[in-house]
Amino acid sequence: MTSASELRSGKGDRDENFPVASWIIHPRHRALILAYYNFVRTADDIADHATLPPDQKLAYLDLLEAELLGKGDTQAEAVILRRALAERGMAPRHALDVLIAFRMDVTKLRYENWDEVIHYCRYSAMPVGRFMLDVHGESTSTWAASDALCAGLQINNHLQDCGKDFRELNRVYLPRDALAAHGASVEQLGLSQSPPAMLACLQALAVRNEALLDEGRALAAEIRDFRLGVDVAVIQAYADRIVRLLKVRDPLRERVHLNKFELLIFSLAGMIGEAGRRAIGRKAISRPGTAHDA
Repeated sequence: MTSASELRSGKGDRDENFPVASWIIHPRHRALILAYYNFVRTADDIADHATLPPDQKLAYLDLLEAELLGKGDTQAEAVILRRALAERGMAPRHALDVLIAFRMDVTKLRYENWDEVIHYCRYSAMPVGRFMLDVHGESTSTWAASDALCAGLQINNHLQDCGKDFRELNRVYLPRDALAAHGASVEQLGLSQSPPAMLACLQALAVRNEALLDEGRALAAEIRDFRLGVDVAVIQAYADRIVRLLKVRDPLRERVHLNKFELLIFSLAGMIGEAGRRAIGRKAISRPGTAHDA
C-alpha cells in the first residue's frame, strides 16, 4: 500500500486554530508534539482527500492505527509517533481518538444538533488539548476546561470554513436543527454571500460558541507549567478574537481569519496578560461548564 504521506491533499497554507507546536513550548517537548502533529495532519489529509474513495480512506486510517500500535513499519508518521510516545512512556490514546473523528469525516457528512457536533469535537479537538496536557504532566482535572476551549476552537473553524467545507467536501458541521430554526438551507452554503436566514444562523452559532469558549477560560490558570499556560492564554486570545469576528461578519463573503498583524497583537496580549497574572498570583475566575466525556 502507498505510504499515507504520499496522499497529502496539497491544501497549501492552512488556516488552523490549533498552533500545536508553538515556539513558546519548551524545546524538550517539541519533537513529541511535532510527531503527534504530523500524524494528525496526515490522517486529516487522508480524510479530506479530493479523489480517494471512502473505503480506501478508511483503509489508510486503519493502517495508521495498526502501525501506531506496532503492527508494521511502512507509515513513517505512525512509526515516528509510536517511538516518540514509547520514549516518554505515554499511551497512544489521544492519537487513536483523533482517528475516530477522521473516520467520522469520511462517513458522516451532516450533524443533526449541537450535541452531535460536540460529540465530533470530543474526538477531533479535545484529544489535542488532552495530549498537550499529558505531555507536560498536568493533572486530568484540567481536562474539562481544555475540552471546552478545544471544542470552541474547532467550532470556530467549522464556522470560518463552512462554505469551503460544503463546496469542496459536501461536509456540513452546522447543526440541521439550527439551520431549520432560522429558515436556512444547506444549499445556501454554496453561495458567495449568506442570505439573511443563513447569516442569522451562523451568528447565533457564534454566540453559542462564545459561551463554550468562556467555559475554557480558566484553563491557563489551572496549568502549572509556565510556558504551556502562556501558550494557552495566546490560543484563548486568538479564539476570542475569531469568535467576535464571526458574530458580526459573513464567513461566506468576508475574511474571518486572523492576519499576521492580528496574530502578533493577540499573541503579545495573551503572553503579557498571562505572565502578569502569574507574576501577581491572581487566579482566573473559574466558570461552570458542561462536563465532557473523559
